[in-house]
Amino acid sequence: MLGRPVSYRTRSSRPENLGKNSLHMIANICLTIFVIGALVVTIIAATYEPDDPLFQSPTKITTFLTSISNSTFQSNNTVGRTGEDLMAAKQTALATFGSGTDAAETKETNSYETSSSECEVDPKEPLDCKDPEVFQLMMQKAIERFKDIHFNRFGKPTPGPEGNTCDMAWRFRPKQGKATGFNKDYRRFVINRDNCTLSVVSIGEYHSGVNARKKKKKNKNKIPGYEPASGLQDQGGFSLPAAGEMVNDSLPVVESERAFIHRKYLIYVGGADRCKNMKHYLWSFLCALGEAQYLKRTLVMDMTLCLSSVYTSSNQDEEGKDFRFYFDFEHLKQAASVLDQDQFWQLWDKWQRKDKLSLYVVENFRVSPKKLTEVKHSLIMRKFGFVEPDNFWYRVCEGETGSVVQRPWDLIRKSRRLMDLVAAIGSKLNWDYDSVHI
Repeated sequence: MLGRPVSYRTRSSRPENLGKNSLHMIANICLTIFVIGALVVTIIAATYEPDDPLFQSPTKITTFLTSISNSTFQSNNTVGRTGEDLMAAKQTALATFGSGTDAAETKETNSYETSSSECEVDPKEPLDCKDPEVFQLMMQKAIERFKDIHFNRFGKPTPGPEGNTCDMAWRFRPKQGKATGFNKDYRRFVINRDNCTLSVVSIGEYHSGVNARKKKKKNKNKIPGYEPASGLQDQGGFSLPAAGEMVNDSLPVVESERAFIHRKYLIYVGGADRCKNMKHYLWSFLCALGEAQYLKRTLVMDMTLCLSSVYTSSNQDEEGKDFRFYFDFEHLKQAASVLDQDQFWQLWDKWQRKDKLSLYVVENFRVSPKKLTEVKHSLIMRKFGFVEPDNFWYRVCEGETGSVVQRPWDLIRKSRRLMDLVAAIGSKLNWDYDSVHI
């Protein structure tokens, strides 16, 4: 140990302990300040003397309680009315009652005659269906007549074809059913009018009040290059009856030659999907529609269906059924680009040579839609053979293609005409049934 320098540095003075020592010192200073502040507040609270005389010495309290101040009440010289004054006024009014009664009776008689004259209505004049009294009567009778349904709201009555008829619409749902949506109905009311007395004679059948139907608004989402055909009679020769709500499901019509040649098309030809059940048909049809959307082309579709024997009363396949009767074509043509097959081939034959429209044929369903994105031809035609199951349309969307082409299920809805039939049958059965199969 001799010859070595001795270090007298303590642990607290070491560099690694300076931070800890500083924190302890700051904590002690803060604690001291807090204790001193608490002590000061305690001393002030103990020595504080308020100005309230109740907390003063007994001498000041006695002086406060025995002090004399001026009263806040002042004398009132007005004369108050008593019960005797009221009795005197009543006797004075009774004295003049005799002369006033005759005038009141005369006035009441005149007003009754006036109201009676106003109530007299010419029976030849048409009934005012917008009258609140008529509206209230129609609502009351509808609720009394159809006790098995729950009414959501009533529409405004509209005049019927005759002067004593009014049409009214309402939304409803069966009380016993589990459906959350509301159905629509509009019926015709025959109202008897005897001077001022109104009574409902009869209420028409389901959807009999056609004047109360909601008018169809113009389509703002019109597909460029196409316009709807006028009326329900189309070029394909199909005529759909105007039943239920007004439905604008007419076939799109090409506006001009320029609009036709500037668009690209996709069509499926052949295959064994014909006359299959509806699930099979939709599975294949939505595959074609999904590929058309993926390729950004207009789908050329056949508007005729073959109804499978499982749905027919004759137990045989029935051709020539209209697509629009089973599915909501109005919604489909607004949300997607589609064109009727018959109209397309007419325009194709008319303008193909003139405008040099090209055709690209695909005969193998294994050809991926990814490869067809590079095709610049005006029309892509997928041909399907006669060998099952390779000739089913849905085979195109199998395998890797299924992750690319998505079936647009949101574009397919049930036809309004078909749902009107279901509602009409349910109304005939007073909504007392388990299920309806059409």
